[in-house]
Amino acid sequence: QESMHAYAANVYTTVIEELMKGKERKFIAVEQEFFRLWWDVVATDTQRQQVHQLLQEGRLEFVIGGQVMHDEAVTLIDDQILQLTEGHGFLYETFGFRPQFSWHVDPFGASATTPTLFALAGFNAHLISRIDYDLKADMQKNKKLQFVWQGSPSLSEREEIFTHVMDQYSYCTPSQLPFSNRSGFFWNGFATFPDPPKDGIYPNMSLPVTDANLHLYAQTMVANIKERAAWFRTGDVLWPWGCDKQFFNASVQYSNMDLLLDYINKHSGEFGVTVQYATVSDYFQAVYSRNLTWEIRDSQDFLPYSTEPFQAWTGFYTSRSTLKGIARRASSLLYAGESFFTQYVQKHPEGSICKCKALKQLQSLRWAVSEVQHHDGITGTESPKVRDMYMNNLVYGMFNVKKLMASIIFDLNNAKKNGEVYSSVYTKDSGKPDVDQYVVVYNPLAWNITTFVTVSVSNMAMSVYDELGRSVPAQVQSSVESQSTYDLYILVEISGLSYRKYNVKPSNGKQSAFIGRSIKYKRRDLTRADQRRQRLFPVVNNCYQIVFDQNTNLMHSVTERETNQTVQLTQEFLEYHVNGDTTKGPISDNYLFAPNASAVPVSKAVGLEVVSGSLMTETRQYFYSNVTSQDYIYAVYTRIYSVPKGYDGKLLCHRIEQEYSVGPLELNREAVLRTSTDLNTRQLLYTDDNGYQIQKRTFKAYVNNTVARNYYPMVQTAYIEDDTTRLMLLAERAHGVSSQGNGQVEVMLHRRLWNNLEWNLNNNLTLNDSSVVRPVIWLILGTKAVTNTLYRTSGLALEHRPVVMFGALSGDKPKLPRQLQQNSVPSSPVTVPPNLHLQTLSIPGWRYSSNHSEQVRSIRMGKQKQGDPDFSRVLLRIRHLYEVGEHPVLSQPVMVDLKSLLKGLGSVMVAEERSLTGTWDVNTLKRWKWKAAQYPSKGFFNSTETSEDCIVTVHPKEIRTFFVYFQTQ
Repeated sequence: QESMHAYAANVYTTVIEELMKGKERKFIAVEQEFFRLWWDVVATDTQRQQVHQLLQEGRLEFVIGGQVMHDEAVTLIDDQILQLTEGHGFLYETFGFRPQFSWHVDPFGASATTPTLFALAGFNAHLISRIDYDLKADMQKNKKLQFVWQGSPSLSEREEIFTHVMDQYSYCTPSQLPFSNRSGFFWNGFATFPDPPKDGIYPNMSLPVTDANLHLYAQTMVANIKERAAWFRTGDVLWPWGCDKQFFNASVQYSNMDLLLDYINKHSGEFGVTVQYATVSDYFQAVYSRNLTWEIRDSQDFLPYSTEPFQAWTGFYTSRSTLKGIARRASSLLYAGESFFTQYVQKHPEGSICKCKALKQLQSLRWAVSEVQHHDGITGTESPKVRDMYMNNLVYGMFNVKKLMASIIFDLNNAKKNGEVYSSVYTKDSGKPDVDQYVVVYNPLAWNITTFVTVSVSNMAMSVYDELGRSVPAQVQSSVESQSTYDLYILVEISGLSYRKYNVKPSNGKQSAFIGRSIKYKRRDLTRADQRRQRLFPVVNNCYQIVFDQNTNLMHSVTERETNQTVQLTQEFLEYHVNGDTTKGPISDNYLFAPNASAVPVSKAVGLEVVSGSLMTETRQYFYSNVTSQDYIYAVYTRIYSVPKGYDGKLLCHRIEQEYSVGPLELNREAVLRTSTDLNTRQLLYTDDNGYQIQKRTFKAYVNNTVARNYYPMVQTAYIEDDTTRLMLLAERAHGVSSQGNGQVEVMLHRRLWNNLEWNLNNNLTLNDSSVVRPVIWLILGTKAVTNTLYRTSGLALEHRPVVMFGALSGDKPKLPRQLQQNSVPSSPVTVPPNLHLQTLSIPGWRYSSNHSEQVRSIRMGKQKQGDPDFSRVLLRIRHLYEVGEHPVLSQPVMVDLKSLLKGLGSVMVAEERSLTGTWDVNTLKRWKWKAAQYPSKGFFNSTETSEDCIVTVHPKEIRTFFVYFQTQ
């Protein structure tokens, strides 16, 4: 909002006005969040007409077209797709416009997932800028800044995309003038916050172009163009004019630019250069028409990113961990809410909930989750008040979606409408733990799950019953969080996209929940532990034996019981001490990680408590700075589960669940958990790109800053392995991760920093984060074959934990809904095989026609559909989770009959296959095929094979998108 007031609204208002004054003038715009605020609030009818006209003439061009320019390192693929889809849906519905080029100039490093997404969205070319400085210098020298990128090893040439890396000048106009000490090319100066200056005089307004300096200006510009031309293979140079927060006074910009371009073109013989206004599309069209053959880049990404020897941008992988956690929680809740609402609309057309209001509730969370994907959002590289805005929008959207889900449940169960509704998601706060209450648990995944949900209760003697009054296995124990309450773990078994209701009440002795009994061990002094011999004791379930050493109270080893493979495994917390004073050397900040030296162990003493019961054992380790400390800054809660006979406990048994408590840290400390094993990993680490694909990370030694430059983002998955055994880590938020030694993997969990860098101080960019963070990581240990079958489904089970809602029972026992009385468990409306993921099931509400010529015609005639959103169109995405050759069975293509897959929702009339964001019919999408060294033919890509009678074959790593229409009831 402040940016809109200070400059952004003026960018659109003045640029549109200036474009109308000169037919040669052009402009590109990216982020729809800003444009939509202008369009909805500021734009006049005349300006709106002009935007339509300029888009048709190709003089205004939207590139990327998502809500934001998303970060590439710490975002999940689902959320990248969401924010892209949000922006594209608006552009297509409003203008019939479909972006076909990217402009990913500002994310801090480039992921290999992005080119695949943009190819799937129908883009013809991709443009990036921020890659490692030494790599860029090398590519520039050898004219290798342009290539055909096959970002996915499984989709390879089918979803390849031509990629342009900007040269060393990046995306801003170089402003040095050799003939003046004033800057050049930015005639409107720089935006001021919070208010534009009253007199219109901005700081650093460039020297205006006059007769006296016109030739000198032209010489400066031409010299820079020629310098850049030497780094590219064609005679076309993309010269970006602008920078952050520019063109808020487009009149002064264009009038000076016009003079300069005219002059150069009049003297093109002398200068050897002609110049023209262009869009990204014009530039790529020029390069494409040269018909050159390009080198192919494989699926290697450009992470991490450094700008100088001591500037490794690897700190932001962890910055503002709480925001990263809430952003993912919100995304997961949105995913659950979308499928829940879609089922409600399809199966209960007579339901009493207002669909338009429900859609607005979902949209508030779609917008919040979309905007936080910004490269200064989820990255943690924003000022505290901007972080607060992201948090508030996320929390507000989550509140709306929880309210919607609760109201659907009460509508379906005909509860008294005035009954109290408690709705709480993932928290352990259940409203009124004393009274009879029911717990409603929704499984948002399209598989059957068996897992535990936790409810906070005030009494040890509790009983849990299902819909039919049968006793449900549960365990109650003292709470980690509070002295006055207990944690009740309920074993839930729920089919895909379904919910169950459980009645939780104080027990009268019969059929009570199991009690978890606690044993507290003596606090151990680590500095004196070595002198005595080990005293080992095991904690066991059906899959693992975890051994602790009572001398140190630390973990000692883990045995995978099926293969009887034992791995020595210890965990400790360490801190990197970092510098905050720029006069004393490199600093760490929100972006950068610059450790002074190796990490230092934080605790000299460890306390241990083991809580064991029939269903679960929880070990609680508390790390103290010394033997006499009162308080701890670090704790680990490790849980393993034992599943009773008759339940499918495969996933549950095979995970070691760890929850950490870290903070508040001291200033200029970066906290890591280091797990050390006896696996001979040769210091190789594997981490995921955006939860979509795995990258192999070889440890690299550098002259400077080796520790920080070997940090990588873990969005969902990281692992280390030797020839036989693999240790996997699955995360519910992004972290920095590294292997600083053989057999080691360390995860950065929290950072607290302050520095005196002027730029950071001016923008209030310090990371004085005194919070306590509570991240969760699941460990899976086993053979490569076993972990391969488990980790994708487990990662999604962690991402999409069941949604838990609470309702108090009002006096009389509620009548159970009929369908629940007849059969014990409602059958699953939608189930996919374990190598597929139902990535999206939602009702977007777009009003556009899926026939392109019809959509364009209705816009040209001013007949865009107003009025109610379209509730008949269901957006469905199915993703294949495996790579080609990764697993003998799970890597096979899967044939899916959409009619039978969705029969639980109704009878499918039509399924149209669409591009990733829904704006193209895949049959009409013809992407440019660039000539590449291995593939001589140049032409257009044809889309994937389309479905005959709703039967589709989904190949490894494909993401297939459909519009589905059901028979109306």
